[in-house]
Amino acid sequence: MSKIRMNTEYRNKLYNKIKDVFEKEETQEQQAFMQSRETFNDMQNHTFDVARAVVNRSYPSEDVATLRKFKKKYGDPCDVVAKDKCFYFAHNEDVNDEGESKETKSHFDFGLYGNLNGTEYNSSDDQDHFAHVYFREELKAKGLNPDIIAQQNGKDSNPHKTKHVEANNKFIGKHSSSYYHSDDDRNAVGLCKDFNAPFYLDVIGTSHCRSRAIACTKDEYNIFLAWRSAKANVVSKHQTWIDSITKQTDQLKIGLKAYRYLSEGIELAKELGIELDEAELVRTNSTGLTIYNPSNLASMIKGMKNKNQTREDKIKARLQYEKQALN
Repeated sequence: MSKIRMNTEYRNKLYNKIKDVFEKEETQEQQAFMQSRETFNDMQNHTFDVARAVVNRSYPSEDVATLRKFKKKYGDPCDVVAKDKCFYFAHNEDVNDEGESKETKSHFDFGLYGNLNGTEYNSSDDQDHFAHVYFREELKAKGLNPDIIAQQNGKDSNPHKTKHVEANNKFIGKHSSSYYHSDDDRNAVGLCKDFNAPFYLDVIGTSHCRSRAIACTKDEYNIFLAWRSAKANVVSKHQTWIDSITKQTDQLKIGLKAYRYLSEGIELAKELGIELDEAELVRTNSTGLTIYNPSNLASMIKGMKNKNQTREDKIKARLQYEKQALN
């Protein structure tokens, strides 16, 4: 029996099957990413408890209740209480070169798309990256690509990246905004809304959070810094993991491109500890359907001949074909 020559479809099949195994392997990089996400989850609620205590010191619940009572009585002139999930926290326990106390402050956002570096307005990929990998399994289950930002790291913005990022954000439920601000999350839906819901606190003021630095101790401030670092570490560990996969798949592409026969690709997979069935690769098309079964192929060809099929007939024929292919 003559050897089967390699072609683009076979290369793509082999590449995708082997890459899928790479992504599921429990490597050190993969485990480090999973652990970083667990660490963030452990810190999120504890840190927010600290934030709640700090905010309540500045805005006591009884004052909030009184102001709401006044709003109900007097209307908009007393509308000074709002819920927020991002805050400027500040302490004055450090000193400058002259020995005088100085204010140290930063912005901390407990929302899913909150910044990772203390900048209230941030157009970088960091927020999207975190959100995508936090819900990585949910996105993968929907056939989306949560790794796109890591895969495109260092590259210029392009339509391919934009398409996947927007699809991910739409599924997660991020509020669409060309210039992102943390307040936009109030219009979030789905997973994003559910994530954000527990992390709103009552604050007093009529302006955005940048106008009100809430006093805290240095120890409390350091807790907020450690929590934000843990969030950034999720992105960092994910990037390291995807970089390791990319290095492997880049070499895989080079090797598969050089192979002349399908058997060489099968042998490569075997050497990598991946068992693939050559006959199955030959029988299936790019969607995984078995098309070379005589009955299936005949049905498909007959469907092509009927130029006057109605839309309903075409749907019926396609469903029948797919049913036969799965049997």
